[in-house]
Amino acid sequence: MSMPAFPSLAALHAAYADGLPPEAVIAETYRRIAALDDPGIFLALVPETEAVAAARALGPFDPVAKPLWGLPFAVKDNVDVAGLPTTAACPDFAYRPEATAPAVARLLAAGAVLVGKTNLDQFATGLVGVRTPYPAPRNAFDPAIVPGGSSSGSAVAVAHGLVTFALGTDTAGSGRVPAGLNNVVGLKPSLGSVSGRGMVPACRTLDTLSVFAGTVADADAAYRVMLGHDPEDAYSRPLPVAPRPAFIPPGLRIGVPEAADLTFGGDVLSEAAFAAALADLWTVVPGSPVPVDLAPFQAVAALLYTGPWVAERYQAIRPIVETRPGILHPTTRAIVESATRFSAADAFAGLYRLAALRRATEAAWTRIDVLVVPTYPRPRTCADLAADPIGPNSELGTYTNFVNLLDLCALAVPGRFRGDGFPSGVTLIAPRGADGLLAALGARLHEAAGTGIGTSGAPVPPARETPGPARADEGEIELVVVGAHLSGLPLNGEITGRGGRFLRAARTAPDYRLHALPGGPPARPGLIRVEAGTGTAIETEVWALPAAGFGTFVASVPAPLSIGTLRLADGTTPKGFLVEPEGLAGATEISAYGGWRGYVASLAR
Repeated sequence: MSMPAFPSLAALHAAYADGLPPEAVIAETYRRIAALDDPGIFLALVPETEAVAAARALGPFDPVAKPLWGLPFAVKDNVDVAGLPTTAACPDFAYRPEATAPAVARLLAAGAVLVGKTNLDQFATGLVGVRTPYPAPRNAFDPAIVPGGSSSGSAVAVAHGLVTFALGTDTAGSGRVPAGLNNVVGLKPSLGSVSGRGMVPACRTLDTLSVFAGTVADADAAYRVMLGHDPEDAYSRPLPVAPRPAFIPPGLRIGVPEAADLTFGGDVLSEAAFAAALADLWTVVPGSPVPVDLAPFQAVAALLYTGPWVAERYQAIRPIVETRPGILHPTTRAIVESATRFSAADAFAGLYRLAALRRATEAAWTRIDVLVVPTYPRPRTCADLAADPIGPNSELGTYTNFVNLLDLCALAVPGRFRGDGFPSGVTLIAPRGADGLLAALGARLHEAAGTGIGTSGAPVPPARETPGPARADEGEIELVVVGAHLSGLPLNGEITGRGGRFLRAARTAPDYRLHALPGGPPARPGLIRVEAGTGTAIETEVWALPAAGFGTFVASVPAPLSIGTLRLADGTTPKGFLVEPEGLAGATEISAYGGWRGYVASLAR
């Protein structure tokens, strides 16, 4: 029995259950690192004897108590690990932290085994991965192409199957662009959902730890371990982040940039790859794309480097810029020192501009639930960067730079390869807290692409759905919705914004009648119970809400609507919307349409 071609969680845990010792996997990890002969991936390795000892110390295989049991992982070298230097790819900045970053500590406690610290664009400033005084990591598929940054070493380590997952950071796309360029998954969490303590900042108001993995399931597993409010981190937030739903909500609305907003730098292969990815997407989520004007999003992106936010990078390393600028990489220094052209008044002007643009982008989210974009416009070569250190980097951020400024979450997943055999990929974007929804959709999209994992060619495990009706987890309460709170309809955000996740579509028992209530907008249904068997089976959706979210939601329900106990055809009796009898004055019965969607569709005819 040996280490799988790609050490995914599913493959390794199956092997461990059959008796493979974790110390053998860790020893094989170090053999693979040595055999690869790419000195640019790691800036520091845990001594092999220590990593093997850590694996042996895990004890009996227990993936319940330790969900990441025996998984080798790496950490970007701007995140602290006690006992290893933190360099941020600047040797003269290096220090040895006394404490491990809380997010990393959670991974270790969950049974993951650290093997080393990975290379990056210096101080996480760049999307190319070659702005480092150390040997740069080589792109896993073509050394002539940049590996992507700033989390270059982490993405390449995963692509080669050296580790199951690796931590990066993401400010402008550093957790997504390298994923797309190396055929791996890149998860950019909702800001503040993971503790950022122990991370060398780039733009602290925008930074987040990110996860690279071979599969969406593995990235989500690592994220779920790290997830949690940290009161000692000023930028941590107790966000309601719902788990990954077992099923895709039936009314999910997918936005795609208008054709005029899509740019591939004239690269027809990248353009064709994105079209192929969209074709795969419509097999996963049947329907039609909703065109989205990307102009306000792109205007937000321009603020990140051409606006005063570059001053935040200056502040992050201010003592170095003002006393030892000579230790910086020339391109990093040029970018950070450009901040001196902005004043404090410019910073406020930038905030006002961002607020106006954020309001402009909000209109898109009333029509869509997820936005899909290319992860990068086209591959750029190392020769391109040698000729122009700035332009190609800026181009790589075309579809990533706006995400953190707008407080969105994102997931980069591999798509079908380009016609020349180089990786491509798409990024799914949604409002904060929708990380679980992106994971559910991304897993199915990755499977549909059929590209294999990283360079290994190992197949992507199927995105398995829960057999039978999905149920709420402990700490959640099931809620039946029948009208504008259905997926894809105007009030669904009141559910998802409270950490709600879709469970199942279900009909009621034939004990109800559905009415369209007077008033609005929004138009509202009224579901009322009648004598058993004398009504109609009405189409509904069942969602799970955290108990706290359920409480605030119920408190917001206006008369004549109420929350009661419903009888569903699947035998369950969750809480759900009902109407008080007096609320039916002036209402129109619409039971014959079978549900609210059928009624709304009739109005459009």
